[in-house]
Amino acid sequence: MGHRNSKKPGKKKYSPENEYKGVLEVTRSGMGFVVVENLETDVLVRPNDFNTALHGDVVRVKLNPQREGKRQQGVISAVVERKQSEFIGRLQMNKGFAFFVADSDKKIPDIYIPEKSFNEANDGDRVVARITEWEQGSGKRPLGEVVTVLNEDPNDVAMKEILLENGFPLEFPEEALEEAARMPDVISEKEIAKRRDFRNTLTFTIDPVDAKDFDDAISIRILKNGNYEIGVHIADVSHYVQPGTALDNIAYEKATSVYLPDRVNPMLPEHISNVLCSLRPHEDKLTFSAVFQMSPKGQVKQHWIGRTIIHSDHRFSYEEVQEIIEKEAGQYLDEIILLNTIAQRLRKKRFDSGAINFSSQEVRFKLDEKGKPIGIVIKESKEAHQLIEEFMLLANRVVAEDVSKVKVNKKNIPFPYRVHDLPSEEKLLPFMAFARKFGHKFDTSTPEAIAESFNKMLLDVHGKPEQHVLEQLGIRTMAKAIYTTENIGHYGLGFENYCHFTSPIRRYPDIVAHRILQEVLDRDIKPDKKLEQKCKHCSEEKERQWRQNVLPTNTNRWNTCSSSWVRNLKA
Repeated sequence: MGHRNSKKPGKKKYSPENEYKGVLEVTRSGMGFVVVENLETDVLVRPNDFNTALHGDVVRVKLNPQREGKRQQGVISAVVERKQSEFIGRLQMNKGFAFFVADSDKKIPDIYIPEKSFNEANDGDRVVARITEWEQGSGKRPLGEVVTVLNEDPNDVAMKEILLENGFPLEFPEEALEEAARMPDVISEKEIAKRRDFRNTLTFTIDPVDAKDFDDAISIRILKNGNYEIGVHIADVSHYVQPGTALDNIAYEKATSVYLPDRVNPMLPEHISNVLCSLRPHEDKLTFSAVFQMSPKGQVKQHWIGRTIIHSDHRFSYEEVQEIIEKEAGQYLDEIILLNTIAQRLRKKRFDSGAINFSSQEVRFKLDEKGKPIGIVIKESKEAHQLIEEFMLLANRVVAEDVSKVKVNKKNIPFPYRVHDLPSEEKLLPFMAFARKFGHKFDTSTPEAIAESFNKMLLDVHGKPEQHVLEQLGIRTMAKAIYTTENIGHYGLGFENYCHFTSPIRRYPDIVAHRILQEVLDRDIKPDKKLEQKCKHCSEEKERQWRQNVLPTNTNRWNTCSSSWVRNLKA
């Protein structure tokens, strides 16, 4: 499949004359440690040497060979990137000014807030405050402003605190909101004339029941030759979000939407994500589409990619489509059964070609209209989910394949591929030893044999008590998928070429993919020399968002919040 393992360099020792870049981690006691990649020990930094740096900031640290002790010590010389500038805490007011005291187990200096920046807050109010600047000189006190006054709902505050502590802003910059508000709701005839028109082709969306941002739709019609034309239509966010604008800057900074049990912290303002770009039913919408001519057996005979306009005829939930499939009755029955049949054939072919069939369960809270938990729902991947999944995977793969063939000056053009490397021996061997206790053996002779061994194990454990622990540990054995311009393929999916094209409302790399794809179609390619750096940023933000969704119990804020939710559920 063209995969290769990325070997990690061995740990190196510090050189006293050098300055290093790393991430500052502050302990509860207030002591700091700068973690530098590929160096054998962390650099200890005392609080007086932070130089305005806060927990989680990317910093430059200069070694201090004069300090005594076994551990290498240093002084922070510069802050490269702030993780967090907004905090939750309480105001302590004085005459003409206030101090903001953060609610954090990490030591944060009190923020001085002048009276003009109170924003209608009162003494003792719990607020979100933002650091706007640092005083010059030896004191370097943070100055700030009140962003908003919080209500005292512990769940709401806890969720906002989780977002802020992980560096996700709660609000959009005014410039970005103004740009979004100025965008016209009406699509001009001039714009329509540039696009392939699918408004008279049966089209519908299938999404979670509570979704508001519909970024993909499926169209289908029968061709005269007996084949089917199936369109995968994706919200054309890149039409509205232009490079270098305030909207583009904040979308890149966030890189992804963040999903919590009771809310979404979106990558783009609501007017973009839920109104202009959302493929809502019975509205004309601009899309970027991959259109496939397919045989009844699911073979792709030919495809077309380009900008389109659609008019969704119906908005389905996954549950509604699943019921139609199971009961063989309901709106657009023939089309849904046909799409499901083709999707299942695509799915079988994918697994036969080496994709790994991980299908772990997903737990979601069921909330009432006020956001209070009333139950827990275990979501499983059913045919309705697989229908959408397979056509999205098909579009992502074909777009990546097409771009991978394009060259400028005999070189591949930079493109944000989504790649997945082979599992490392370091992680694979202990997992194999654990799986062996349950009677499962692995063939490690080739990458394909490893994938086949995983699939055999997953099939054998289905329905058994050890199923979920082996699935979860198996997933953790895998390498992390990342965005990069170096196309090594996607091992887990079994694809030589793969990218993210289908969710531009909630993922920035998809917007970049759309822009580059349009350059390819226009034959006006401007290679982005900084794309690998952008890919790295998006990978890091995606990883941070994954930890936000999957590992929220790592934070004290979540523990407080979830405890109250459990009490509500028991009640």
